[in-house]
Amino acid sequence: MYLEHFGLDEPPFRITPVTVFFFSGANRGEILDALIYSLNEAEGIIKVSGEVGSGKTMLCRMLLERLPKHVETIYLANPSLSREEMLYAIADALGLSIDGKRVGLVMHGIQNKLEEKAREGKRVVVLVDEAHAMPLDTLEELRLLYNLQVGNAKLLQIILFGQPELNAKLDQPNMRQLKDRIVHHFHMQPLSRNTLENYLMFRMRAAGYHGPDIFSPNAIKLIADASNGLMRRINILADKSLLAAFVEDTHNIEARHVQAAMRDSEITLPRSHPGKKLMMGSAAGALLLAGLAAWWLTDRPPASTSAESSPAIAAQQANAPAPATSGGSVTASPASPPQPAAGNLPLAGKPAPLASSPATGKSSLFEQRLAAGKQLLEQAASTSSGQEKAIAGIQLFYSEEIKRERIENFLRRADGLGKLSEIYLLPEKFGSKDGLRVLYGTYPSANAASDAINELPPRYQEAFTPVIYTF
Repeated sequence: MYLEHFGLDEPPFRITPVTVFFFSGANRGEILDALIYSLNEAEGIIKVSGEVGSGKTMLCRMLLERLPKHVETIYLANPSLSREEMLYAIADALGLSIDGKRVGLVMHGIQNKLEEKAREGKRVVVLVDEAHAMPLDTLEELRLLYNLQVGNAKLLQIILFGQPELNAKLDQPNMRQLKDRIVHHFHMQPLSRNTLENYLMFRMRAAGYHGPDIFSPNAIKLIADASNGLMRRINILADKSLLAAFVEDTHNIEARHVQAAMRDSEITLPRSHPGKKLMMGSAAGALLLAGLAAWWLTDRPPASTSAESSPAIAAQQANAPAPATSGGSVTASPASPPQPAAGNLPLAGKPAPLASSPATGKSSLFEQRLAAGKQLLEQAASTSSGQEKAIAGIQLFYSEEIKRERIENFLRRADGLGKLSEIYLLPEKFGSKDGLRVLYGTYPSANAASDAINELPPRYQEAFTPVIYTF
């Protein structure tokens, strides 16, 4: 209806996955590259998680298009299959005759066929969409299929796409053997406000639009707040906003058009941004960290936040958190005297942040905040059951390598903003590498930390995609 009005060739915000509209920002492109690399170079089961409407199916479709010719795929779109039904589905996809055959014979035929393809130099990958809905017995059968090998080479690779509920399912004791075989973890981040502006106009131009940017800052803010950064909701609101603007005979999308779209879609503003402890595997983490905080961690003046000029967009798109592991081997020098922190919720037994001092030298800020982070980890590990402790913080970003000078630059900026006492550097092991997590604040619960995301300094909200880190 509004296509001619906006000069579009096709609807730009359809919720059906169409690969021409694949948006590589907010870590989607990095995850896609890491998946292709992992399938070509490594073994192990891969898990991709994300909220409802975050773009998992689109990513899966893009992977199907981008894989090299020697990789053959089996796509299981319906996860609600019994163990036997899944085996029959895989056998059918491999071109095997399954009529009237018992499960044992089907399994034997699958193994023979996979061995044949391995001799031909081919790899076979099973992609399971909506894996969180797969029965436990069927997931266990997938593990048994993954165990098939010739010599030292696995005959089958598996990628599980699912909602965060998949993580809870894999945490069950009877799923520990499957979980141990998952070597790469990726999480689909929600779109931040800066990324959202790029996303909206990317979709418009992919649909044939050639004019100037049409979404006002207030409209973008409202879409971001109402959608929680989830692509499906963004598409619904943007589509109906275009329709509302068409009815008004205007080409500019304002907040009132988004409000009309929200009413029509029965979408209301959430009370706070839902904090999630996001996870990503360390093995392919280097691919996902390309350009992380390049703007924040270098000594340069603040940049414009426009869609065309803001390096913060590239920084937040590459920012993806990793799962918590045991502390790294970084050593810290003794902390300077504690001073009271500001801006956090009151916590019993909370470690006092360490203040900076211009006389302590270039490395002192790094050492102070690293000592504060270690102190926080020690408190979380040693607090008695009857004593309240900090159990959550806001992760701004993480780094798989310790680059003191860049972190020092970031800390000097934080000191200039008066927020140094809120920053904690947590030593972390990423595989064999010593790295760091950078947290803002400490809070008595994940909900409290989630509520505090809205109170982050505006520059942090623009440069990073904050997520909740729980101890």
